[in-house]
Amino acid sequence: MGLKTQFKLRARRQAKLMRALRKSLELRARVNRTDRIRPDDILCFTTLRNEYLRLPYFLDYYRQQGVAHFLMVDNGSDDGTTDYLEAQRDVSLWTTRASYKASCFGVDWLNHLQWRYGAEHWCLVADVDEFLLYPYADTRPLHALTDWLDSQGRKSFSAMLLDMYPKGPIASQPYREGQNPFEIARWFDAANYSIKRNPLMNNLWIQGGVRQRLFMADAPEQAPALNKVPLVRWSRKYAYVSSSHMVLPRGLNRVYDESGGEQASGVLLHAKFLDTIMAKAGEELQRCEHYAESREYRAYDLTLREGQNLWCEQSTEYINWRQLEILGLMSKGDWA
Repeated sequence: MGLKTQFKLRARRQAKLMRALRKSLELRARVNRTDRIRPDDILCFTTLRNEYLRLPYFLDYYRQQGVAHFLMVDNGSDDGTTDYLEAQRDVSLWTTRASYKASCFGVDWLNHLQWRYGAEHWCLVADVDEFLLYPYADTRPLHALTDWLDSQGRKSFSAMLLDMYPKGPIASQPYREGQNPFEIARWFDAANYSIKRNPLMNNLWIQGGVRQRLFMADAPEQAPALNKVPLVRWSRKYAYVSSSHMVLPRGLNRVYDESGGEQASGVLLHAKFLDTIMAKAGEELQRCEHYAESREYRAYDLTLREGQNLWCEQSTEYINWRQLEILGLMSKGDWA
């Protein structure tokens, strides 16, 4: 990488940090319990809106994995989300009614919170419909993974976003408050993925799955990116650029082995496609606060309103992380 490119990326990172500082003025602390954070705690950062039904399972899932504290930004919920989170003793909560789109889709807000509270901690960035699955997750806590990453000198851990969905019409299988979403959304596309390397940012760009197959079939190049770097040992010099798809400095995105082997990686099981997606799509089409004028939600609304079944003959039923490793969707690498 030439000096000119280095300077450009450094300037971009500094601009993201300054932007995050400005955007922090939009946040109001509803309850701040960050004085309870201990030096070795794993932290989870989330932006959300109207997710009351999903929150009990989301919080319990990550608590059981070993997350000690949740730092969350509520962007104008009116379904009881805010009061519920305020009552959780391991949650610090900020609220804002500012534009989600104008905050780089929440990235600015979370970059600031990570800068202020996340330095020297392993920090996980996850939406409330994303569930990190890592090697040995069924027998080892998240601290086992972060301790191993520390021993290897690794500062980041990647995970492919894996869209999960039910068999049969989505509307026919209502989701209950606090329910494990994968009791319903048990299926996924196993093979239709493309991967290319972004030489500027050093990250892999992954597309495919059910959203490309069904919702973006006419424009597959517009399918959402599935590559993420959700777990980072944070520094105040770091900044996410686009959701958790890319982070600066760009060395944090080099989460693959260029010598022909495999680095350990995980999967974010993505439980977007429950019956709640219908109301969510209608709301987001009115708000127009998502990427590309809510193009994705427009496709969801059009397709799912017609009762489209996301399942197909090639769909695979989820079993466990070892199954996903066999399929090549994640890897334990040299972590024994």
